[in-house]
Amino acid sequence: MALVPYEEGAGWAARQLHNPWATFRFASSTIRLRQDWRRLGVAAVVWDAAVVLCAYLEMEGVDLRDRSVIELGAGTGLLGIVATLLGARVTMTDREAALEFLESNVQANLPSELRPRAVVKELTWGKDLDNFPPGTFDFVLGADIVYLEETFAELLQTLEHLCSEQTVILLACRIRYERDHKFLKMLRDRFSVYEVHYDSSKDVHIYKAQRGTLKDDF
Repeated sequence: MALVPYEEGAGWAARQLHNPWATFRFASSTIRLRQDWRRLGVAAVVWDAAVVLCAYLEMEGVDLRDRSVIELGAGTGLLGIVATLLGARVTMTDREAALEFLESNVQANLPSELRPRAVVKELTWGKDLDNFPPGTFDFVLGADIVYLEETFAELLQTLEHLCSEQTVILLACRIRYERDHKFLKMLRDRFSVYEVHYDSSKDVHIYKAQRGTLKDDF
């Protein structure tokens, strides 16, 4: 979910995770994000799945203009910031301990006229659902949020609460372990799911899910 420290490793990837800053270029904007691995663990670094999903939203022309979007496990805020820059009204959610950090990145990277379109809000999966009107979002986004098996039931409960028949879920993730396949099976028991993109260079899959029959467009 978030706030789970991984063991520090060696090599280029580990150095990137422990860098205090990460810079990206999306939606004709430079996004410079603060990272804080030591204090907040996985919630405070940019993962490849977020980068791949941002690129997918932009390159595939997913129309987010004036759409209502909620991001689960927003972490550093990259995905939600990009969705806002692409025209969406975005609610970025994470656990309470990560919110101040998330808010600081959002404020630093959105122009003043767009900041009212980006809201940072606490959400612990399966527990804070009354704070979110059911079925009111056009899109639910999540990047690398499928990795702790003990959260799968709460994550699915949250998705079911947030989604109407028209809501589109886009999840970007690495399939690292057998438990990840288990989550996809659980998701398919409740939603229509198919893979819409695979980035072989980063080994990241993007899945689209929706209640009922999936529509080909967005």
